[in-house]
Formats: sequence, structure tokens, C-alpha cells
Amino acid sequence: MNLLWMQSAGCGGCTMSLLCAEDPNVLDLLDTAGIRLLWHPALSQETGTQVRALLERIEAGEETLDILCVEGAILRGPNGTGRFQVLAGTGRSLLDWVQALAARAGHVVAVGSCAAFGGVSSAGDNITDAVGLQYEGKHPGGALPAGFRGRAGLPVVNVAGCPTHPGWVAETLLMLAEGTMGPEALDELARPLFFTETLAHHACPKNEFYEYKASAQKLSQQGCLMEHLGCVGTQAAADCNIRTWNGEGSCTRAGYPCINCTAPEFEEPRHAFTETPKFAGIPVGLPTDMPKAWFMALASLSKAATPPRLSANATADRILVPPRPGAPRK
Repeated sequence: MNLLWMQSAGCGGCTMSLLCAEDPNVLDLLDTAGIRLLWHPALSQETGTQVRALLERIEAGEETLDILCVEGAILRGPNGTGRFQVLAGTGRSLLDWVQALAARAGHVVAVGSCAAFGGVSSAGDNITDAVGLQYEGKHPGGALPAGFRGRAGLPVVNVAGCPTHPGWVAETLLMLAEGTMGPEALDELARPLFFTETLAHHACPKNEFYEYKASAQKLSQQGCLMEHLGCVGTQAAADCNIRTWNGEGSCTRAGYPCINCTAPEFEEPRHAFTETPKFAGIPVGLPTDMPKAWFMALASLSKAATPPRLSANATADRILVPPRPGAPRK
């Protein structure tokens, strides 16, 4: 299978993340899967006229394009022309090229939340009119129409994340190469289910603190980050704490709250990322599939039953009171 990777408006962080893939690394992965990398702007040697000739062959149907990966948001401005971002040497906007190449592609993959939904590139006033490939925030229809389907019949596959996990990209490409990714393998936002059918909350090392509502008061403390520090891991569709980063890391493992970066419009929470908005003292961002009254009742019971060990450790920057074995039975 032939794969072409385009970088649009973004920081390039998803490529940086992909280069952290291990066992195998990204180049060995593609080779093993039988995927031929036609071109990647950061990894390939070809430049200038060579790349322009390749793109023209694909557009003319002279070179088969099986997978088109796009990293970064697409700029539609000014006034829908896309001229805020022109592919050097071609005189044509990235918007124009992506639309032309997507029409030839077997599959189109949005790599990262900017390519999927607009992401950070679309934050604020969005004067460049940055959008995702097939979504504008939560709304279907972006650089490509809502009804777009690749040659193989799938919508744009949104491998969201900021940046996206290298394992999510790798597994998506492997499934596409094997022909095992159909509509049933995608969620309602066209994200692969293999990483969105769990929550970032699952396997979080702070879960014992969460169960007893033993909360950190500020960053660097050991306790749960939900009550005061803005963590929305109970709402974030991602397996970050199951499929850890670089073998062992994740946001919450590093002591930083989950900001739900796989979701559309995560970049506009309307409050500080490290702040939990509250109404009458009750956090607004409660688990989405649990009635608030039940949550508050359980939270009250949990706080009343919090072991002294957890209360002491929650607001400390290290474990002060380790768990002790129970007294032996007589």
C-alpha cells in the first residue's frame, strides 16, 4: 500500500510523537506491514520538483494512493480560498491539494486533533478559519464535506489526540493495511474504537485517591486531580493509562490533569486547564454516565470513609504514609 503524509497548520507534534514508536519503530512498522511511504515532509529525502511531480502523478491517477495521512488543521482563509497556506512551488493552497488528493485516496487519516477537528490551530478568534478534515469542531463538514468517503468507503479516520499516541497511529495503519477497519470499528466521531472504548481514567495511578475523593489542592501533590485541578479523565475517551506513553508515561501519571485532548473543542474549555469549574461547590465536569445526585451521595460517603493514609498523602508531594500490612490473625 502507498502512503502519503501531508503536514498542514500545526506544530508537527504528532510526527514527533510517532517517532517515539517502539517495538517496532515507525519505519520498521511500515515495512513489515507492506506500506510504502511515498513521502513525508520531515522523514523523506525528496524535495522540490521531485515532490511536486509525485503529487501531480497522484492527482492525475498515474500513482496509486492508498492512504493519505494529514497532520495539522486545514486553513480555509481568507474567504474560503485557503491562500493563507500555499504549498511552496505549486502556487496552490494546502486546502486545494488536500481536497484533490483525498478524492484519489483509498483511505484518509486525520493524524491528531488539529487534523481531526481543528484543535489548537482553531482556538480563539480563528482568523485563519482553521478546520479539521471532515469536522469543524463538533460539527460534521470541514475541509472535506460531511458526506465524504474514501475510495474504500470509510469517512476520514480521526486518530485524535494532542499529540496523538504513536500506538494509535500504528494500529490504525496496520488495520487499514489488513483491511480490518470497517465502519463498525469507528465511534460516532469516526475515531478508532480500539483506543476510544476506554477512558483515560481507567488504570490511572490516582484511582485510589479518586475512589475516596482524596483530592490534591495544587499541582505536584499526590491526590486526585478532578475535584480542584480540572482533570476530566472520567470523560476522556482514550486508553492513555492503559497504553502508556514511551513505555510508562501519561498526563495523570506525571501529575497533570487530563484535558480530554482527543475530543473536539478541548482547546476551548472556557476555564483554565488546571481549574475545576464548580456550581454551588459541586464540580461541573462529573462523569458523563452517572447522575449527579448519585455521584454526590457516593462522594460524601467516600470522603467520610477516607483512610488517614490517603488524606495525608493527597496533599503531599510524595508518599508520607505508606500502606501497612494488617495485624496477623490470632
